[in-house]
Amino acid sequence: MRPASLRAAVGRESKRRPATARRACLTASVVATALTAGLAACGGSGAGSSAGGGESAPRVVATTTYAADFARAIGGDGIQVTQILRPGVDPHDYEPSPADLAAIADADLLIENGVGLESWLDDAISASGFDGTEVVMADGVTIRHPDDSEEAAAAEAHDEHEDHEEGDPHIWHDPRNVKIMVGNIEKGLTAVDPESSAEYQANLAAYRAKLDELDSETQREIDSIPVAHRKLVTNHDSFGYYVQRYGLEFVGSIIPSFDTSAELSGRSIDDIVGKIRASGAVAVFSESSLPPRTAQTIGSEAGVRVISGEDALYADTLGPAGSAGATYLEAQRHNTDTIVDALR
Repeated sequence: MRPASLRAAVGRESKRRPATARRACLTASVVATALTAGLAACGGSGAGSSAGGGESAPRVVATTTYAADFARAIGGDGIQVTQILRPGVDPHDYEPSPADLAAIADADLLIENGVGLESWLDDAISASGFDGTEVVMADGVTIRHPDDSEEAAAAEAHDEHEDHEEGDPHIWHDPRNVKIMVGNIEKGLTAVDPESSAEYQANLAAYRAKLDELDSETQREIDSIPVAHRKLVTNHDSFGYYVQRYGLEFVGSIIPSFDTSAELSGRSIDDIVGKIRASGAVAVFSESSLPPRTAQTIGSEAGVRVISGEDALYADTLGPAGSAGATYLEAQRHNTDTIVDALR
């Protein structure tokens, strides 16, 4: 039985959909291994990343790199954060380990993105027996749906958006959405640790100020690109919120889907090459969590530059410590600098 505390704290009615057959789900062996281990030892999740707080500190499990970064920003040193996904790991296709289940089982607070991004999480929660408080960062965010995007027709033709019928899960690419997301985290932390509510609220206010600064800075940078050059081509449809916020034109994506595991057909390759040529776009942007080979092939056929390697965009995941995308704020600035340098 799920606790009612989150509904009171965050004000949402839980709504989940079953994982699809195409998604990685928990295998019987993983569940059996976790149960045999007694769901002990919370320190060895997929990321193996725990930090902050003492023994009595709230135990927080964050599914994605972004969720963990936001949790640390709002929780500060007073919480223990275990991050399931490692930097560079695609969240769309993931199979939780026994250690992940152990971490979830032991958590006071579980933070997820929502909007179908973690299609593997339902099974993990059920298998772990988690009974803590759950925060869905997307609650309250206006979700972009396939019909809102110019590439919707291509996606429908290939049936490649069906697994994200809830909409585009890449909500963090608009800092205004992140202000809502971190607000949900603050409510969740306060629900499990009301004695520290003043600290969480102060951290929230400080981080929201940084998000406002980032938003204004990004708009100024994008506005420096000549209007005719503001055309974006990416690996998959992951920058829709960024495009809408800052006035870029989304030409299309190599994988015409919100989901990186969607099948790439010859027709979709021909479509994107044709769109690039017709639009006058000058670059294809690869993403840090995806191999650049297909982007390089598309760029070569279309006769445009491919942005990859250290300049690749941080889309579905942050980078490791010390990289240009180690935190959300750094990743967004890296993305904007890269886009502006290539298009201006």
